[in-house]
Amino acid sequence: MGNAAIKLRGVNLGSWLVLEKWMVPSLFEGLGATDETTWCVELGPAAAERLRAHWQRWITREDFAWLAERGINAVRIPVGHWIFGPDYPYHPSYGEARHPFVEGGIAVLDNAMSWAQEFGLQVVLDLHAAPGCQNGFDNGGIKDVCEWHTRPEYLEHSLTVLERLAERYGRHPALHAVEALNEPRWDVPTDYLKAYYLQAYERIRRHAPAEQVAVVFHDGFRDFREYLGFMQAPAFSNVLFDIHRYQCFERGDIDMDIYGHMRKAAGEWKTEADAIITELGLPTFCGEWSLGLDLKVVSLWAQGPFNHALERMDDFQQNVAYRGYAAAQLATFEKYQGWFFWNYRTETTPAWCFRECVERGWLPSSFA
Repeated sequence: MGNAAIKLRGVNLGSWLVLEKWMVPSLFEGLGATDETTWCVELGPAAAERLRAHWQRWITREDFAWLAERGINAVRIPVGHWIFGPDYPYHPSYGEARHPFVEGGIAVLDNAMSWAQEFGLQVVLDLHAAPGCQNGFDNGGIKDVCEWHTRPEYLEHSLTVLERLAERYGRHPALHAVEALNEPRWDVPTDYLKAYYLQAYERIRRHAPAEQVAVVFHDGFRDFREYLGFMQAPAFSNVLFDIHRYQCFERGDIDMDIYGHMRKAAGEWKTEADAIITELGLPTFCGEWSLGLDLKVVSLWAQGPFNHALERMDDFQQNVAYRGYAAAQLATFEKYQGWFFWNYRTETTPAWCFRECVERGWLPSSFA
């Protein structure tokens, strides 16, 4: 199987090539912008210098070294559909700016691939923000807009970007996988999504051989059983299924105490893992998870109340709770082909910052 059989223990390098306001609030200070699109539009010509400085500062070669030292063997790198420069279709949120996005991200990605190779990390390249936005979240590029599936040119451009990524890095020693699309929303029609995934596979495979590079598709917030029989061998080879698991976005989770969170992570999620492993016929990884239980710190959109499991605990009890919640999740996600913590770094939210979770002892100091 080559590298396909590796157990991935990884982190996401989010808010680097696709900005998310809650992770880097300092970049958004004094602006009305809520996502990378409106940030670039609002700043106009001033965006380039500021964003390029962020690219240089947010993730460096030293970060790859730090991860490798701790036994992390993979990174998932979110990219926007504008990564190759101004050939993307227009969206009304751009206003007067035909091409609002800052150019030069591809050089940053080239560096990341070199650093990954140098330190022996596998890379999952993830199309995180598609034209027209596939989910209406800030991480999809345009908050409150979900139009990716409404225009053929948005779909075609997404496929072109995937093919160009595969062409550029398809034989790069560090490339483990290309992910067709991050978190397409539940109301994107399943048939449309599946048809896109099939085309994505074909386009990526033109340049990235199955023995070297996996093709990943996300569950689109649907039950895994909607994909039974989908993209199976022998017609398809080296396909991975991606699920994201959080416990801070739904009312029932928000209202739960820490024992409920641990029980869900090591109970319901473990039962789900057994079912996926038994029934789906595709290796699966958990592409995003965190220790986040407080919705208020991550959300630009959610309605309160923002009660959460840790709010009345002292520091020692909080540390115990975070360690327990981390261990319960890891015990489950280790059943899969692997996992990627969201995120490697944040400015103000320790439970979402891998580096801080390790330094505070909430996560293990070694993953080897």
